[in-house]
Amino acid sequence: MSTNINLTKVEIFHTDRGNEFKNKVIDEVLKVFEIKRSLSKKGYPYDTAVAEAGYKIIKTEFVFNRIFKNLEELKRELKNYVLWYNYRRILSALNYMAPIEYRLAKVTE
Repeated sequence: MSTNINLTKVEIFHTDRGNEFKNKVIDEVLKVFEIKRSLSKKGYPYDTAVAEAGYKIIKTEFVFNRIFKNLEELKRELKNYVLWYNYRRILSALNYMAPIEYRLAKVTE
């Protein structure tokens, strides 16, 4: 597996305490690139609740039942999805406004 991200610029790697993050490869990468590990508090799932909720939305609304031809298509479609979500998708939790619209309304109050 490879990444185009410059790992020397990563300072912190935050995860929950899931078993998928207890492996030698991750430990070695963190050590080599001097990346600090940050773990959620034991028995306290709220540290990553916002991120987990975001992942769930992306998985169910964007990824589910889709196949991307290549990484470039995935990047392009994800960018379009994020723009749609932020500027167009209305949310009942935000008084039936899109996230950007809601934020702007709060700033001007």
